[in-house]
Amino acid sequence: MPRAFTQLAFSPAVKAAQTHYGSRELGERTESREPARDRLNDDLAAYIGGTDSFFIGTASRDGWPHVQHRGGPPGFLKVLDDRTLAFSDFSGNKQYITVGNLAENDRVLLFIIDYERGRRLKIWGRARIVDDDPALFRQVSDPDYPAEVERVIRIDIEAWDLNCRQHFPKLYRARPVAAQ
Repeated sequence: MPRAFTQLAFSPAVKAAQTHYGSRELGERTESREPARDRLNDDLAAYIGGTDSFFIGTASRDGWPHVQHRGGPPGFLKVLDDRTLAFSDFSGNKQYITVGNLAENDRVLLFIIDYERGRRLKIWGRARIVDDDPALFRQVSDPDYPAEVERVIRIDIEAWDLNCRQHFPKLYRARPVAAQ
């Protein structure tokens, strides 16, 4: 079975570009590698479960892309199972571009970056807005985080891939300082 992300990302135009720039053979090897990477493993579930920040990419029905940052307490992006993620969508700037895009195009890409370890995870999936599931709201909410939860975004995973570490800036988080 080919890598799931290559079936989504390696369009005919991408394959033509790979051929033009001399990397199609590498693309073919990537396509044929196992496992399929359409389910999370324990390592990725732990990585995702500890993140406090990611970027979410959506597109309108007309194909216009939009990338938005999402942040919260560590673990706010929840792994519900090996094919499903969900997170509390906190009150923000009230533009609702991500929400509007998902209403007409459910395709989504999450980009999770760990600058300290040089790790980048891409997750392709299909997302839906959940406004009325109290059990899911409880499952993804953090009562100690002071933001208002407006809705939950639930993502069915179709594929994932870890990026290479080339050209990756090493950044370190400032550690919290105890109040004096």
